[in-house]
Amino acid sequence: MSAEFEMIAELTDGLAFGSDVRLGPGDDAAVLVPRGDIVITTDVLIENVHFKRAWSSAFQTGRKAVAVNVSDIEAMGAEPSAVVIGLAFPRNLDRRWVSDFQEGVVEECARAGVSLVGGDLSSSAHIALGVTALGNLSGRPAVTRAGARAGDQVAVCGRLGCSAGGLLVLQRGFGSPKDLVLEQQCPTVPYGQGKVAAEAGATAMIDVSDGLLQDLGHICELSGVGIDVRTGALKIHDSLARLAAATGKDPLGFVLAGGEDHALAATFPAEVGLPQGWLRIGTVTAGAEVIVDGMPWTGSVGWDHFA
Repeated sequence: MSAEFEMIAELTDGLAFGSDVRLGPGDDAAVLVPRGDIVITTDVLIENVHFKRAWSSAFQTGRKAVAVNVSDIEAMGAEPSAVVIGLAFPRNLDRRWVSDFQEGVVEECARAGVSLVGGDLSSSAHIALGVTALGNLSGRPAVTRAGARAGDQVAVCGRLGCSAGGLLVLQRGFGSPKDLVLEQQCPTVPYGQGKVAAEAGATAMIDVSDGLLQDLGHICELSGVGIDVRTGALKIHDSLARLAAATGKDPLGFVLAGGEDHALAATFPAEVGLPQGWLRIGTVTAGAEVIVDGMPWTGSVGWDHFA
């Protein structure tokens, strides 16, 4: 057996599968039993762009690879089902890094309620990941970015600003506040809340990956509406407030434009009671853009890979 196939056998040994997996790794493709329409998403994670080995362990990188993809499934109101992962790495990479990465993948799959059903290995100059996630709608329509209506409530579920705060900590060579660093190494995705929001009547939804204002702007564009975010309603975590004070930065900058939080943002009809864990932060308007406290926001709105 080749070294590649030996490694694949080691990485797939003892995997647990959900009830919708008819055939897992080992054949040319996996076989899943769909429950309604299927939601599919894919992301890439590149070493020194999305993660650094000096900042994140292989275990944490494995967890993050799953988390940032499954959050997109959640944002469609679907139930996460399965992931496949393509991993390329240098030939001289310690095999322990690969096994630790796999342990992180398995850990986050368990948290997210998904099965790892396949993937691929290759060699490359740097570590590169390609992850595809699938989810089931179980007879429900998908919650897209295009359904928000003037008068709807705007709400979020999850942590905002903490990942960006953790990035700043790591960039400055520190390791504390630790809770912020942990969010940068792997975001805390509010698993299960996408389906909860859909069942509560969410009219539009998105995961906050590039910054709250930028991602709400996508809802505005596709729904043909505006959104007014009220900063007084936003939660600023204590660690983030301490970091902002120590660095002379505005904590709202982290919360509004930080990115990589992978919280969920959604709009709900005005008459609907928000599900537990969701926080109202604004209102959908008849405008055409995101404003903050009734005024245009002049700071950064989020991350752009090609800016």
